[in-house]
Amino acid sequence: MEAKITAENGKTAIGKDGSVAGFDSLHRLLQSSLPPHLFQEASRLLIGLNCGKTLDSVALPDPAKSLSVNHDFDLQAFSFRADKESLREPRSVRVGLIQNSIALPTTEPLLDQKRGIFEKLTPIIEAAGASGVNILCLQEAWTMPFAFCTREKKWCEFAEPVDGESTKFLQEFARRYNMVIVSPILERDVNHGETLWNTAVIIGNHGNIIGKHRKNHIPRVGDFNESTYYMEGNTGHPVFETAYGKIAVNICYGRHHPLNWLAFGLNGAEIVFNPSATVGELSEPMWPIEARNAAIANSYFVCSINRVGTEHFPNPFTSGDGKPQHADFGHFYGSSYVSAPDSSCTASLSRYRDGLLISDMDLNLCRQLKDKWGFRMTARYEIYADLLAHYVKPDFEPQVIADPLLHKKAV
Repeated sequence: MEAKITAENGKTAIGKDGSVAGFDSLHRLLQSSLPPHLFQEASRLLIGLNCGKTLDSVALPDPAKSLSVNHDFDLQAFSFRADKESLREPRSVRVGLIQNSIALPTTEPLLDQKRGIFEKLTPIIEAAGASGVNILCLQEAWTMPFAFCTREKKWCEFAEPVDGESTKFLQEFARRYNMVIVSPILERDVNHGETLWNTAVIIGNHGNIIGKHRKNHIPRVGDFNESTYYMEGNTGHPVFETAYGKIAVNICYGRHHPLNWLAFGLNGAEIVFNPSATVGELSEPMWPIEARNAAIANSYFVCSINRVGTEHFPNPFTSGDGKPQHADFGHFYGSSYVSAPDSSCTASLSRYRDGLLISDMDLNLCRQLKDKWGFRMTARYEIYADLLAHYVKPDFEPQVIADPLLHKKAV
């Protein structure tokens, strides 16, 4: 049993280790603190019901559980059901999400840091393979510390071509386990003057490279100085048809842009991955909401991954907000989870431990929810398109109708 920690004001405290009052997650805190019948009701309100029922846990094979214990990573598994259909068989797919902290301090040689992450992730990927995961997604820029706060260019050494060392490393697992792998990296585009991009490489279940997607939206908030390294992507909103379904990748900051989510849905995505790197002080209240809302609005599954831990850098930096310089970004709070189109979602992984979240999903649920809610039929795309076409022009004027008596002086 994890110990409870409370602040002096009696409110839940975030521990220095990133825990919530000594617990991995809010879900586990509530489970420990409430009687079973109250916890069940709280869960119903917080994470919803899947086809009217509580989300089922999934029993995983012993080798995966042993890897979790021996290498100290959080391991959870859930199953989303769909209604049984008369004319279609279930379209079941098993998805895995990996969140992790870096392996070595940022002061160590860069090659050692990268190889350390490869070594650290190997047992977690093997646990996914042993569990029969069909599609695996890693966190944003998984091969390196999230050094884009520093504005220092030495971190560009982590950049590599799409077919570089990290892709070759993952291709072996893809072939061995017949698994599609989404690998978000810092890409070096050698064909275009060694330009850098924030890119997700899609590796097929035969070890082939299916394609890539480059991050569409680049943050300019707080310490997220990413435009020092790369700019907005140029690959549009591709959907990749794999052996296990149609998938897309909405990288990190893109989750704050509803039209970005919409575009992947219009292109036919059934699962959208959101590999991220975000810190508690900035975004945690938004984290459980945005991806879940996107899953509902676009009738697809969303898989949200966030890295873990606090990464300290050798040279302090500032945020341009008048506050003192600092040498860390803040705490990456993990909490990876999966959202379904019927508004249900899994409990999240730990706020401070490495983890593997496995989710079974019946992709038939996507069309069932489209039929139920009719969002595609009732949307007014022609009106939105007309507004956007006018908005991007220099002479755009908002459609505002003012009360003619608004500025009339009282007699």
